[in-house]
Amino acid sequence: MIIVTGATGNIGQHLVPLLAGAGHAVTAVSRRAELPGLPAGVRHAQADVGDAASMREVLDGAEALFLLVGGELNAYGESPHALLKVAAEAGVRRVVLVSSQVSATRPAARSHDRLREYEAAVRESGLDHTILRPAGFASNAYAWAEPVRTQRTIHAPFGDVALPVVDPADIAAVAAAALTGDGHAGKVYELTGPEAISPRQQAAVFSEVLGEQVTFAELSREQAAGHLAQFMPEEVVGGTLDILGQPLPAERRVSPDVETVLGRPASPFSAWAARNLPAFR
Repeated sequence: MIIVTGATGNIGQHLVPLLAGAGHAVTAVSRRAELPGLPAGVRHAQADVGDAASMREVLDGAEALFLLVGGELNAYGESPHALLKVAAEAGVRRVVLVSSQVSATRPAARSHDRLREYEAAVRESGLDHTILRPAGFASNAYAWAEPVRTQRTIHAPFGDVALPVVDPADIAAVAAAALTGDGHAGKVYELTGPEAISPRQQAAVFSEVLGEQVTFAELSREQAAGHLAQFMPEEVVGGTLDILGQPLPAERRVSPDVETVLGRPASPFSAWAARNLPAFR
């Protein structure tokens, strides 16, 4: 049995059917009482990753755990060692943790302290483990869906700063390989797209896939900060804008790890945009 936390998220929605389609027994974990639309044979369990006691029964007898730390767990919660202890006691032998590229590139960034704590707990758990450190998600472009639909416009800061955003489907594919295959224990994979792409270039991609002009309107840093503050903690906003506007060389680098693990190139942003076009029509 493979336990998938964050089953409804950008990665989980790809990972669950990928594992189930390959014939693996899968339990999709969420805090929701019900989870409609799961592939045939996939079991749903209501539990909270931030509450190790609630995960005990879910993990009992499982072989592998896909661990995604989302929402408020990125800021606070019980020690991650509690969850890893419960997992080990339940019989889990393999853990794949989704961390972040920033955990390594900006070790002083407060916004990623919790992810670094989870990385340490996974390493110290005694379990086979793989850590995934993705760059920014291509799916962050969903934030532009409404203005693209209604105004055919994308508003974003730092229009010509390019970063190698990664398709969440590629993260899921790497996670599936690490959960089910050999040779990944102890590895840290940095996951990026195949090329760096700027917000202005992303707008051009939407123009192409929609067949209509999508205008790029550049925001100032101050304007962007005001927007991000609506759904991000204040202490995270500045760090996020630093990454978007002044990325370090390591954050601009295209990593070979997706291709190394999957034997194929990482998917470009254009493939993500085409696949998710209905959200932007």
